Amino acid sequence: MAQAWQGLADRMGALRRRGLVARGVRAFFAARGYLEVETPYLVLAPGEEVHLRAVRAGGGFLHTSPEFAMKKLLAGGSGPVFQLARVWRDEPWSDTHAPEFTMLEWYSLNAHMPGLIEESFALLRAVLPPVVRCRGVETSLARYECLTVAEAFTRYAGVDVLATAGDAAALAAGAGARLRAGEDWEDLFFRLLLERIEPHLGREFPTYLTHWPTAQAALARRDPADGRVAERFELYICGMELANAFVELTDAAEQRARFVADRARRHALYGPDWEMDEDFLAAVAQLPDCAGIALGFDRLVMLAAGARRIHDVTWLPG
Repeated sequence: MAQAWQGLADRMGALRRRGLVARGVRAFFAARGYLEVETPYLVLAPGEEVHLRAVRAGGGFLHTSPEFAMKKLLAGGSGPVFQLARVWRDEPWSDTHAPEFTMLEWYSLNAHMPGLIEESFALLRAVLPPVVRCRGVETSLARYECLTVAEAFTRYAGVDVLATAGDAAALAAGAGARLRAGEDWEDLFFRLLLERIEPHLGREFPTYLTHWPTAQAALARRDPADGRVAERFELYICGMELANAFVELTDAAEQRARFVADRARRHALYGPDWEMDEDFLAAVAQLPDCAGIALGFDRLVMLAAGARRIHDVTWLPG
């Protein structure tokens, strides 16, 4: 069996591009007054997502995101920060995912969703060519489009998704889908998103999919104008999901309630795991108004290099 290093020569063009993109990212944030930070990779609580698959190591876990740690820095008064962090998720290799990968995460103060969209698009235009070609799709960076989740479900699935919130049978009936055994509303939501909506996103131009139902709010605050949705967006380019962003929730009581609900579901599915990060919840109560975004750096390099697989932009694939 061939060793990963034996194919290095074939990847060198893409890997040199990786270095250029990393330098461009750092220059972009330095020019905007962000501080580059480093947070621990080994943590006691890797997150609270229901289906989170963390890697155990040394009495703790390898982090799945630097989010908790970076928000603690914000609560401590760091100001705007960014990080290029290695992260781990116990999931199999695919053309667009590796179990160990690099995440670019940044947080800005006094930010709102339109501002974060503009800033992320400015970053794309700073480090990518005007037209990117990846995995058989060509996307122009001349402009971007914004589409709410509700608009996307109406357009591509034919259903008012917000009117069905929590009612899997209603969502299935509205979308003309067959409800599978044991499938709840959230399961069906993500199946429809994957099968009917994502194939249309981020093709001619980058797509920002915004205003997610509160069931998928995660760590985002509710939209003050419409409590049915959260101030969250995902970014798609060349048909590939690239980033996930929140206007951050600063209500520690609401964040705790969300964590308790997610933990109950996760433990029912997978069994008990780690203790809740009480230090993080204390930090949430001290967070300034801020917004943050997590962007898959390896996928960004795939776009820059026109690579077909994440393997092609990784120095030594595992």
